[in-house]
Amino acid sequence: MKFGINTYLFSSPFTNESTSYFPQFKNWGFDFVEIALEDPGDIDPELVRKALDDSGLECRSVCAATGPGRDLRGTRKEQVTSIEYVEALIRIAPVLGSKLVVGPVYSAVGRAEFVPDDERRKQWELVAGNLKTLADFAEKHGVKLAIEPLNRYETDFINTCDQALRMIETVGSDALQVHLDTFHMNLEEKDPALAIQRAGHRLGLLHASGSDRGTPGGDQINWDRIFAALDHIHYQGDIVIESFTPDVKVIAKAASIWRQVEPSREAIAVEGLRFLRSLAF
Repeated sequence: MKFGINTYLFSSPFTNESTSYFPQFKNWGFDFVEIALEDPGDIDPELVRKALDDSGLECRSVCAATGPGRDLRGTRKEQVTSIEYVEALIRIAPVLGSKLVVGPVYSAVGRAEFVPDDERRKQWELVAGNLKTLADFAEKHGVKLAIEPLNRYETDFINTCDQALRMIETVGSDALQVHLDTFHMNLEEKDPALAIQRAGHRLGLLHASGSDRGTPGGDQINWDRIFAALDHIHYQGDIVIESFTPDVKVIAKAASIWRQVEPSREAIAVEGLRFLRSLAF
């Protein structure tokens, strides 16, 4: 099991200059970086890979940012834009050393609305078809695509692990996995530990975030049960700290971070990593 940090805690958008954080991440004890890449054109992948190598870090996952205009259930233009964006991430991932692209790639984050059942079925089939295209593309590039359920305030489409698993079953591709997040599970799952067990071998990544989006361990999540569930499924994947502060304004607004939840970004990273390692099996 390896532990990483999502770059959203320190940088948005991620650019070549953001690699200046890498040595500090290494000094704090992280094994790898999860790069949240809003625009593939913002980086030179070879330059970023060299910076990772020079710092003794890996990039083990690339996190998609599906804001407005990137929507697999939107207009035809939005679908094409989203497919092209995710395909670009899939191409870039191996250059960075990663075999995993993660996130809520199925819809634009923030799209949350009540629709009739027949419309929901149409959206489901539309997304499944588009995900099949992306899964086939990922498979050709030796990359897995892990879809992340979000809480009800950020999407109306996939909120739970069971829904994500049902989408994977609908698509029918081994290139698709589940990406679970403790913050979202704390809001949407009846029992987050059981959700992890249901994901089983399909669990491709776990985001660790406090129940208030703060430091893992300084919150009300039952972390002992989370790690017991990971042990139960013999999870050998990665755990990434994904938390936010008001320092990165764009992400703070998107994640509704209106106050300073923790003393600093460094505190989240250092204390969170120490806590998670203490529970690792």
